[in-house]
Amino acid sequence: MAIKGTDIVKKLPEGGKKNCKQCGLPTCFAFAMKLASGGVSLDKCPYLAAEVKAELADALAPPVKPVTVGTGATAFTIGDEQVMYRHEKTFVHQPALAVMVSDDEPEADIDDKISKLKELQFTWVGKTLKADMLAVRFNSGDRSKYEALVKKACNAVDCPLLMMAEDTDALLAAHSMCADRYPALYPVTAAGIEKVIAAVKTNPATVVIKADNVEDLALLTLKLKENGIENIVMDPGSRDLLSAVRDQTLVRRASLKQSFRPLGYPTIGFPCFMTQDRMSEIIMASMFIIKYAGIIVLSHIDAHTLLPVLAQRLNIYTDPRIPMSMEENIYPVNNPDAGSPVLITSNWALTYFLVSSEVEASKVPAWLLVKEAGGLGILTAWAAGKFSGDTIAPFVKKSGIEGKVNHRRLVIPGKVARIRGELMEGLPEWDIIVGPGDANEIPGYLPKLVKSWNQ
Repeated sequence: MAIKGTDIVKKLPEGGKKNCKQCGLPTCFAFAMKLASGGVSLDKCPYLAAEVKAELADALAPPVKPVTVGTGATAFTIGDEQVMYRHEKTFVHQPALAVMVSDDEPEADIDDKISKLKELQFTWVGKTLKADMLAVRFNSGDRSKYEALVKKACNAVDCPLLMMAEDTDALLAAHSMCADRYPALYPVTAAGIEKVIAAVKTNPATVVIKADNVEDLALLTLKLKENGIENIVMDPGSRDLLSAVRDQTLVRRASLKQSFRPLGYPTIGFPCFMTQDRMSEIIMASMFIIKYAGIIVLSHIDAHTLLPVLAQRLNIYTDPRIPMSMEENIYPVNNPDAGSPVLITSNWALTYFLVSSEVEASKVPAWLLVKEAGGLGILTAWAAGKFSGDTIAPFVKKSGIEGKVNHRRLVIPGKVARIRGELMEGLPEWDIIVGPGDANEIPGYLPKLVKSWNQ
């Protein structure tokens, strides 16, 4: 359980009665309550003893520690989760998808995977979806061959790297070659942990520990924490579907429900080691997205297998409290020109993609105005007063659409035909046209509309 404000105040100077106001709040009690809710940092109190500050920092830390892998613009953060189930609040940090290359693979296969990692990306609900990470595996037994692959990977991609070598010396040699990239090192076991601790203290990296069971993971995290290393990811060693679900759930429950700090770190899943069948591997990856893994390692990526996993990841890690929405803007469809029709819709992502795909299917070049409506659909936005003549008219005037077309014709959704009168008053120079009631009618409607204008 998270520490309460009433417990924090007892640990403040003079038992919470100093009330010096140097934190910017009127009393120590107010500071304690704000601190418990995350509204202020410990640094705001100048009189906290070092040991008390450390104790409170540990008590206030999230149950699943946030861990950052990589550096720069491509770095990603995993962990920092607060709930067991998405509908309770939301999941926060999407798991990273990694593609694995091994030093015993044909050069052409390695080049193909690296190329796909760099080039495969998809636009989905206004976002760019792609894989995040390259896993470089030592599997040949030839150190020089592995180091050549590590060098190639470092030069070929700018994404975060996961170094994979059962040989601890080979793993640390790979680490030294790309230490500036802040890589993740796997596997770190009880046998090699002392060497890794010494190396990571000099050149920081994310330590990915592996054990035969969840209980042994806790012993390794405690050892790392004692040495000041907390950028930790955990692998409980699960290599079949049943045990993977069991272990991932146990780790999450122990950290969230029992506040068991030694297991309060993100996890990693290896569908690449769980099956030889590519479609089964993708199904395993889908399970790890739902069941809490922070990094998911795949043996391959292809457009037809990667897109479903990326779309699922986006859906699961989208905040259910906030509607998925598009930016208010003008969106061209089918390369429109000055004579192309202008349509308007709300900014609910599903509405936008339905309407834009149907306009695209019509083969008619058009301008699609997307009006900010709180991420709501047409009728809901109209009922909430966010898609009405009074709100649409100012948007049309300031949108810049008048500079893109040589006509003044605006097609509105048929479901809100009643706002036509308001729009005629707000946009007297525009001809307000009531369009189809359903998006699937657009492909048949638009060609006829444009034809009637040209007669």
